[in-house]
Amino acid sequence: MTQSVFRDGLLAGKVAFITGGSSGINLGIAEAFVKAGAKVVINGRNVEKLEAAVKGLQAHGTALGVAADVRQYDAMEKALQTARDAYGELDILVCGAAGNFPAPAVGMSSNAFRSVLEIDVLGTFNTCRAAFDHLRKPGACVLNISAPQAYLPMAMQSHVCAAKAGVDMLTRTLAIEWGGAGVRVNSITPGPIDDTEGMRRLAPGEDVREKLLGALPLGRFGTKQDIAQLALFLASDAAAYVTGSLMVCDGGQSLLGSGLMLRAMGF
Repeated sequence: MTQSVFRDGLLAGKVAFITGGSSGINLGIAEAFVKAGAKVVINGRNVEKLEAAVKGLQAHGTALGVAADVRQYDAMEKALQTARDAYGELDILVCGAAGNFPAPAVGMSSNAFRSVLEIDVLGTFNTCRAAFDHLRKPGACVLNISAPQAYLPMAMQSHVCAAKAGVDMLTRTLAIEWGGAGVRVNSITPGPIDDTEGMRRLAPGEDVREKLLGALPLGRFGTKQDIAQLALFLASDAAAYVTGSLMVCDGGQSLLGSGLMLRAMGF
């Protein structure tokens, strides 16, 4: 990751908990937070990946890994208690655990559809609900990681469209319910972000990547740092009056609708 545009120590003294934090966009956010001075706890299911990610983060600051499945409420309660025991009250919660695979609705089993909803929607709810008593009040913030599928219908993505729409409505509802406690809740919607598992699955070949690139007004794919910088802003005092927002960071993808995206993907 290149140099942040924010001042050093932006999140000094803050504690962050990040689900899905062992890879991809969420690991990029974790790295940015650690470099900004926060103590970061990352969560994931794969212990080996989690340990490797924590080792990398500790080269820049204070980090801890806690293995737990976001689909299991009791497990998340224990994970969040572990985080609080280690570092104190949470200032920042990032719900980034997600599942995705391209599949037509008629070719998808009920279990496959349910698995994505359980990871994305139920996992986000479980994490937020279990975290509430551990959040610093007032002053804490929640960042839920969404996707363009929340508002752009896409073939082969019925499960993700349903799941991320649910995540966004959960964001807005919690912003209303938790505002009185001084807790802000926002969503971040990344567009096509290079060097992520999502891009590798949805744009597997160079020809698809080139067509997809041609459908982006800014003419480039996003980077994990693009999302991390937005997360830093939303987690900072600069966003103290921002809540219930669905913050899109997609290079203009959403301006053109899903049609160009689908054609780029061959539909």
